[in-house]
Amino acid sequence: MTTGQATSPRGGVRAAVLGALLVLAGLNPSPAAAEPETACAAGTGPYQRELEEHIGRPVDGVQSSADCLAVRAFQRKNGVIPADGYPGVATYRTMLVVAARPDPNAAGDCPVRSYRVTCVDMDRQLLWVQQGSRVVFPVVPVRTGRDTQETRPGWHEVYWRSKDHKSTLYADSPMPYSQFFDGGQALHGRTGYLYAHGGSAGCVNLTVADAERLWNLLDEGDAVYVWGTKPGTDD
Repeated sequence: MTTGQATSPRGGVRAAVLGALLVLAGLNPSPAAAEPETACAAGTGPYQRELEEHIGRPVDGVQSSADCLAVRAFQRKNGVIPADGYPGVATYRTMLVVAARPDPNAAGDCPVRSYRVTCVDMDRQLLWVQQGSRVVFPVVPVRTGRDTQETRPGWHEVYWRSKDHKSTLYADSPMPYSQFFDGGQALHGRTGYLYAHGGSAGCVNLTVADAERLWNLLDEGDAVYVWGTKPGTDD
């Protein structure tokens, strides 16, 4: 015979059932301790000042551990890979998208029309579609033509679409969801890293996912308006 209060079998069952219900509801009664934040050691990046200003850090152009953590938090929030705290080109381009989202045409550079207009801002390397003053395709990053192969500015029109297109000039390079708007220049997806090689050969490159969504919106005859100058190219 043992001493002390015996536990009721029913009480034990009730406790087990309650614990299981809490786990299923995401309310684990004994949660594991959160993993500590790992150190952030990325150095100063080429877009240090721009990121510091955007995320509200002191703007001195020199990466600190606090800057690194803040940049990494921005990267994680906005899906930048790798989220390592380094203020590189992918993070900067994402920052431009985030900053433009409330009103990408705030400067009025893209003409407002009653019909759909695909707006290609080469200054900021951004694209969106508007109809009237309403944005019908949200702003996304793009890669326009490099120096000597610049994307041609001005008014254009989608004149041909080829979903599984391959380049006849560049060794059958894939150009998924191609929507041609001017003499061989097209809006199309780019497999791999969007920001490689300093620019395209004149086309407006999007991620494949963004190019597919744009393909599902546009049609032949839709207007495209291009303006500005890609950073790093001649006027």
